[in-house]
Amino acid sequence: MQRVGRYRLLERIGVGAFATVWAARDDELDVSVAVKVLADNWTQRADIRGRFLSEARILRKIDNERIVRVFDIGELEDGRPYFVMDYADKGSLDQRMDEGTIPVEEAVAYGIQAAEALSVLHQHGVVHRDVTPGNLLLRTDRDGKVRLVLADLGMAKALAESSGLTQAMGTPSYMAPEQASGHGFDARADVYAVGAVTYALLTGKPPFAATSMLDVTSRGPNVRPISLSAAGLDAPRAVDLVLTRALSHDPEQRFESATELARAFRTAMKGIRPDPPPRQRKRTGRAVLGWVGLALGVVVLFAGAFYAAYRMVG
Repeated sequence: MQRVGRYRLLERIGVGAFATVWAARDDELDVSVAVKVLADNWTQRADIRGRFLSEARILRKIDNERIVRVFDIGELEDGRPYFVMDYADKGSLDQRMDEGTIPVEEAVAYGIQAAEALSVLHQHGVVHRDVTPGNLLLRTDRDGKVRLVLADLGMAKALAESSGLTQAMGTPSYMAPEQASGHGFDARADVYAVGAVTYALLTGKPPFAATSMLDVTSRGPNVRPISLSAAGLDAPRAVDLVLTRALSHDPEQRFESATELARAFRTAMKGIRPDPPPRQRKRTGRAVLGWVGLALGVVVLFAGAFYAAYRMVG
């Protein structure tokens, strides 16, 4: 296959269970693009085709510089759908990690940009579900600056569920515990993933070793990642605190939103400690009885004082 529509294919840059991504050239507009093609073994599944194309529609609808943009959509002669999107000329954060040590300022800056991209996604009601260094791409803007953009939208997971595949999809080492367990999760799962990615950019490896969903779900709620200082990094203590909160086992203890996480990262780079997470206090029956007893005691005390004053006056 040399061409997809008017797009000349140059090299294959990504292969997954459901699609292949090619670096290509639009000779008519003289620009580089990326072309994503559904795998031929899923072409006849209407539900799979629908989910594949829904990713293109969501990306097109969002149309934000933080999210990979879609320019065109079509179908090959053999029936496989494809869509054309931004080409990331600087590769992914995975590739950036392979190049060597990433300075603290650069790594945290990527974390901020990833959180900002996810904030855009969440505003459109979409939870990514598969934020990894491989889905965070780097591309050069017209002004020459390298910008991080979010790709994939976690559609591989949705496709896996739709197809009935039993193997775990996604990357366990970047996955929030509640998501790995299959229980209800929300945008705070993406907050966890950004924390895990940023930690990996700083230290060279994810915060927790995990090769399966079981590794994630069996990890105790009080297990913490090795601190940045213990890992030999000269980073502000405040950054460590932000990561610890973002990577909390309990979503209630994490940052409420990706926007809040980005803000905390910026503040932490100034050496300012972030606000602690709210404490969740559970009222037990004994605690309730204690409050009732205290209230009754106060009532009795005031009644006694009133009666004594009455006798004195009388």
